[in-house]
Amino acid sequence: QLQPVESGGGLVKPGGSLTLSCAASGFTVDAYVIGWFRQAPGKEREPVSCISNMDGRTYYADSVQGRFTISRDNAKTTVYLQMNNLEPEDTAVYYCATQQMALCQYGGQWFGGDYWGQGTQVTVSS
Repeated sequence: QLQPVESGGGLVKPGGSLTLSCAASGFTVDAYVIGWFRQAPGKEREPVSCISNMDGRTYYADSVQGRFTISRDNAKTTVYLQMNNLEPEDTAVYYCATQQMALCQYGGQWFGGDYWGQGTQVTVSS
């Protein structure tokens, strides 16, 4: 199904790790992207990471570069977000989004997402 389903959120201490999963399928073209966004209380939603199905290229926001890793399984039905060295500033609801006939980034802008998951809470606190 094109509607992604997230899992894996939770409470973790600063410096800890967490892995989020996003299950999505039913794509009708090879050119699609799957990505993660997050929204903290009182803040706007922001992009976190994205992977392109066509070439497997990955993209990261500057704030998570070097700490987060996006990957997919061989069947290309599940995308993972491995989050290491988590900081309190990473606390947010994380959303998985998909879009067909899109690039992760174009002209400096991240994709907008046609289908969104329900979100999963990640809390980083001691």
